[in-house]
Amino acid sequence: MNVTELARQLRIHPQKLLQVLPEFGYDIGAKSIKVDDRVASQIQRDWRRIKLVLERREQEERDKQKELEKEQRKESGAKVTLPRVLTVRELADILAIPINRLIMELMKNGILTNQNENIDYDTAVIMAEELGFAVEKAGVPTVAAFNKHTESLENILATPGTTPRPPVIVVMGHVDHGKTKLLDSIRHTNVMAGEAGGITQHIGAYQVVWTNPKTKEKTPLTFIDTPGHEAFTVMRSRGAKVADIAILVVAGDDSVKPQTVEAINIIKAAKLPLVVAINKIDKPGADPKRVCADLAQRGIQVEGWGGDVPKVEISAKQNLNIDTLLDTLLIVADMNAGIIKADPDRPAAGTVIEAHVDKGAGPVATILVQTGTLRVNDPLVVNGEIYGKARALKDHRGEPIASAPPSCPVRILGFKIAPQVGDVLDVGSAAGAAAVDVRVKKSQQTGAEKHSAGQDNDENTEEAKKTLNLVIKADTLGSLEAIIGSLESIKSDEVGVKVVAKGLGNITADDVKRAETSQGMIFGFNVTTSPVAFEMIQAGGIIFEQYRVIYDLLDRVKDELQKLLIPELVTTELGVFKVVALFRTGKKVMIVGGRVEQGKLIKDGRARVKRAGGIIGFGKIAQLQSGKQSVNEVPEGNECGLQFEGKMKLEVGDVLEVYKEESKEKKLVLK
Repeated sequence: MNVTELARQLRIHPQKLLQVLPEFGYDIGAKSIKVDDRVASQIQRDWRRIKLVLERREQEERDKQKELEKEQRKESGAKVTLPRVLTVRELADILAIPINRLIMELMKNGILTNQNENIDYDTAVIMAEELGFAVEKAGVPTVAAFNKHTESLENILATPGTTPRPPVIVVMGHVDHGKTKLLDSIRHTNVMAGEAGGITQHIGAYQVVWTNPKTKEKTPLTFIDTPGHEAFTVMRSRGAKVADIAILVVAGDDSVKPQTVEAINIIKAAKLPLVVAINKIDKPGADPKRVCADLAQRGIQVEGWGGDVPKVEISAKQNLNIDTLLDTLLIVADMNAGIIKADPDRPAAGTVIEAHVDKGAGPVATILVQTGTLRVNDPLVVNGEIYGKARALKDHRGEPIASAPPSCPVRILGFKIAPQVGDVLDVGSAAGAAAVDVRVKKSQQTGAEKHSAGQDNDENTEEAKKTLNLVIKADTLGSLEAIIGSLESIKSDEVGVKVVAKGLGNITADDVKRAETSQGMIFGFNVTTSPVAFEMIQAGGIIFEQYRVIYDLLDRVKDELQKLLIPELVTTELGVFKVVALFRTGKKVMIVGGRVEQGKLIKDGRARVKRAGGIIGFGKIAQLQSGKQSVNEVPEGNECGLQFEGKMKLEVGDVLEVYKEESKEKKLVLK
């Protein structure tokens, strides 16, 4: 046999074959052209062992080379910067290694992928470090970056304005002290004053036009509707002063609570003028004096208690003294009129106070315009990046508007991606802004996750079956990964589980919004809810459950999947009836006579009507009569009359195939 033919069969280069054969006892000569057939057969039989040895040796050499390269990179201090989201090919380019080598490295780590698939950030870091690179994170905004934009907003707002604007009021306090009820009362008061047009929808903020009962003077007031104070805390943490006045709501029967103290600290940090509203004074246990004393211990001295902080005793439930509270707010606003001004002629600047993704409209945000005027088609520059263009503006009534002046809460459509609460909008900085990288921004907001082209196909498949949407929050990363891994193992052909959001820590307002948008459930593992989230869960009727044992959570998921299964419709054939006489014909009802040819007939049974061998319609047997008696069943071989209900007209000779349908609950079958 020719050496070249033997090499072809063994799938190796002839020259290399001649080089390696002597190592394994086959010394046929370094320049041989032919090899004895018996020797060739022995080589072929022994080739599997030889090949394994050669492959192991080559792998060892590659490993040595990789270790050498890794040490060289470490010694040279080689660094790479990885974005939060990238494809396998992009990672290979950054690491300057062949794409096939990277794919092989991923496969060794149990990750099957191709060059165009996205790779999650943690995996990319591991691969880079395995190859000896020091990794630097890119694309994640730093505190300094946020400060840069909020300082810019503060500088803009520090520019003296000349035009008075409506005061912006934030209502804060403990979750159970009637804050939401107070806001409702203010809205209702506005309606009673004849200003229904000034009522907002629940978009994160709204305006009312307060009419003074004595002077009939009308004054607009903007209220930031922040259940609890989580959103306001976020705004303060980014340095944006969004309110001019604060209302601190304290229940007269409960006095100061830990969240009340937290609200006081936030108000002090923001240096906001304050009005104390002692609520629930209609309750038997209300004690305003105790409230004043407790507030004094926290550094809030109200009028009559050695201080100058205005105090109003109210009952939001009974609508008591709400007028007095609004008058007091106007007095405080007048005292600060010098700073409650803006420049409506400059480009708009303001703060995001609410944002979400609407199923129909896409990303939507509510902005509080703090200075300038926002107009339709203005660029939406958020934190120095262009997020889109204002396609439409809606005011606090939900009505389309062409522009939004200072202190106006405006709902904006046109974002490519929803901004975050507390983000800064500055239309005037559009000239130096770049378009937002939607892919990277989504990663920053929700954490880098795998999104591959293959998964898109999976998602299309998932859409064909019913899905249980879940928001999962856990106390530790280990618990979260265990839960997610267990949920991913729950697979069925008819129903599925989709984790729309996951993370560590307590349930937040954003988690509730995600559950509400996806019509999903919230499961917490060893976590609780924030006050804001708790209010939203109760108001929205969202299912929230807490667990301490993973198996209990998984059992609950399986129970919910069982409920999603569509019951199976089971058809049971009963009998065959032949029409021999027509007694009465109505619009949708006929009375006919005939014979049960096979099986039996039952009252309320369904029937297929066959004529000339083909099915021509369907109907129902409403009544059965044998002789002169109404019966529920007629057996085979008997004649009877029946009342047929259906759209079609029966004829002599028609055959009715009678059957019944029963709904049978399916059992969840997991793969």
